[in-house]
Amino acid sequence: MSKIISIGQAAKLLGVHVQTMRNWEKSGKLKPDSISPGGTRRYNLDRIVAISGKEVPTVVDERKTIAYARVSSHDQKEDLVRQSQVLELYCAEHGYKYELITDLGSGMNYYKKGLTNLINQILNDEVKRLVITHKDRLLRFGAELIFSICEAKEVEVVIINKGQEKASFEEDLAKDVLEIITVFSARLYGSRSKKNKKLIDNLSKAVNDNNSNLPQDWDCIS
Repeated sequence: MSKIISIGQAAKLLGVHVQTMRNWEKSGKLKPDSISPGGTRRYNLDRIVAISGKEVPTVVDERKTIAYARVSSHDQKEDLVRQSQVLELYCAEHGYKYELITDLGSGMNYYKKGLTNLINQILNDEVKRLVITHKDRLLRFGAELIFSICEAKEVEVVIINKGQEKASFEEDLAKDVLEIITVFSARLYGSRSKKNKKLIDNLSKAVNDNNSNLPQDWDCIS
């Protein structure tokens, strides 16, 4: 069975830019052999070699592994260091050529700098493997969307710990929920209103005290 290569690898063999490959596709001069639902173009190696007139090369996958770590707030920086160490050790033990990306922000935030960088590299066919410590390090809700992009781009996803570290999980989740309530409360009462401030103060105290019981004066939101 003939080997299938990416548009970048095909362009390199033909000595042209990737955009030239796209232009050739539009004009009908050279169409890809397959296009995935995610838009990934693949070419038959034998066909590209025949066009180029070169000998069949040994195709080396030059894509890298990305190790991604995230915490929700500045006071969790020690956890970020621990995550990074676990990821680096795992990648080193498996002989991966890797890049470490660290993020600081809520699991509800889809626009974190590191996450955006990760997605862009995946879409640009620069990533072979994604390594994370836990599934929710990507996003609290919506990690499956990233996994679908990885599948379309043929990126392997490695989750080191399939279970959850309960304490860290509950702390992160509480802060994410607090962020959501803060946003909606500000919209409902106005960001500078006394009622909004009282609600957020009560919620913050509950989170910081790690207490599951709501404050007695919770009727401030009624």
